[in-house]
Amino acid sequence: MILYLVIPCYNEQEVLHETAKQLKEKMNSLCGQGKISDKSRIVFVNDGSKDRTWEIIEELHKSDSIFRGIKLSRNKGHQNALLAGLMTVKDECDAAISLDADLQDDIDAIDGMIDKYSKEKCDIVYGVRSARKTDTFFKKFTAESFYKIMSKMGVEVTYNHADYRLMSKRALNALEQFKEVNLFLRGIVPMVGYKSDVVYYERKERFAGESKYPLTKMVAFAMEGITSLSVKPIRMITALGIGIFSISAIMLIYFLVRHFMGETVQGWTSIVVSVWAIGGLQLLSIGIIGEYIGKIYLETKHRPKFIIETYLDDEK
Repeated sequence: MILYLVIPCYNEQEVLHETAKQLKEKMNSLCGQGKISDKSRIVFVNDGSKDRTWEIIEELHKSDSIFRGIKLSRNKGHQNALLAGLMTVKDECDAAISLDADLQDDIDAIDGMIDKYSKEKCDIVYGVRSARKTDTFFKKFTAESFYKIMSKMGVEVTYNHADYRLMSKRALNALEQFKEVNLFLRGIVPMVGYKSDVVYYERKERFAGESKYPLTKMVAFAMEGITSLSVKPIRMITALGIGIFSISAIMLIYFLVRHFMGETVQGWTSIVVSVWAIGGLQLLSIGIIGEYIGKIYLETKHRPKFIIETYLDDEK
């Protein structure tokens, strides 16, 4: 089988040489075992990096034909960069594995993914973390909460899986049919529906550099996933509106009865609290609905998800 590794890169100059070294050793080992073809390649996708990432990718490509490089015209975000790499190589390989450049994903799990693909005929194999020993309590809590919330919102995701996965050529062709501009691949890939399985691994500490997903980006990523793949927040607003309307109707009857019984109590506290509560709820509801309208606006424009400036393949 011809296997391609697709690695999105954004300001990864500190880790790129070590990542390339370890991945090359892994690919050579797999080739020596006869598990993959010598036509297999390692593809780095430069997502508008501001450091020497692209220069290093060019140097790697010149030093060894196993390395390829894709340069996007500008920074488009991790999900778009990953999709750009997968869609570029899908016609050249039998299967592609996506992973991050920081060496936290255990590359030895690639062996298990290949076995699931070759022996069990799985089109999609997810790399799933077996534990979160390297995470702080806060990181572990927020990450696990992320998956639980996504699940409750009706988004189909694989628990403790990021974007470390194998996809066959058939699965990649199916993925191409999804035209969303607002990408959340962790939720889209399960929609493909082909035979899938998981391979468990322990995530390592980052080799060097800084995480590209601080808390603010993780929250934004979660919002992207929920609003791109689920309408439950809007339904929750509807249910909340019905509930408040029902309570209001009951309270209206209650106050009318009190009025005719001559037991009206003057006061402004309850009125002020009600106005602020309902006003805040309305603003929140408008904000959630606005998020969906904004996504509809972007989808209707049909803007390209990425633009490839340069592709360093075997002929370059």
